[in-house]
Order: sequence, then structure tokens, then C-alpha cells
Amino acid sequence: MQASLVDVICDTSFLIHLATKRIKNLSQLDTEIGQIQFVVPTVVINELNQLLSNETKKNNASITLRYIKKFRIIPLDGKFADKEMILYVKNNGGIIATMDKDLKNKIKENKGSVISFSNDRIVLEN
Repeated sequence: MQASLVDVICDTSFLIHLATKRIKNLSQLDTEIGQIQFVVPTVVINELNQLLSNETKKNNASITLRYIKKFRIIPLDGKFADKEMILYVKNNGGIIATMDKDLKNKIKENKGSVISFSNDRIVLEN
């Protein structure tokens, strides 16, 4: 019997870290919540595309856009990714992958879960 996939919605900073750093526990990431699948909101793809015009960030944005080609895209639009993800969690629950402290706190306030990095390992925060 195959375990169901749990969607983890990724924000821009998390994806850049995931694509550009060596993550130690990526291969054995089936956590206590089941097998996870990273998904990318359209608003995050828009942010990454905007970073391509920033001289200091365009290389990481380009690497990240290539890295997420095989990821499932979810239709989550808007001007600000953080705001859309908070709204999503408020209405649907779920797990958000981010490194942003403010966003982490807002997700937790709205009864969502957070996946982040600690010492180049992916961790589930409660």
C-alpha cells in the first residue's frame, strides 16, 4: 500500500536554499507526517522570475527555476507569496516550507505546520 503524499507548499527563500545548498537528509525525508511532495505556488514562480533581473540574485533564481521544473505547480496567485500562503493555511490547513521567521510565526498562529532548515537538514517545526 502506497503512503499518500503530503503537499508541502514552498516559499521563495526555502526553494532557493533547497536548490543551491547541499541538504543532508533530503533522500530520507519521509517524515512522521508521511511522504512529502514539495509544491510551488504560481506566486513564488513569479517572484523567482522577478529575481532574474536582480544582478546579485539572478544566478540563484535561475538555478532554482531549473531545479523546480519537475515540481507540481499549484494555482496560488497574488502580489505577495507570504500573504497568499497565510490565507491558504487559514482556509485549508497544511504545511508551508519557509525560512522566514515572520511567516513561520503567522503560519503557526493559523494552525499550520512549518518545514524549515536547521544545520542543512530539513526539519518539521510545530
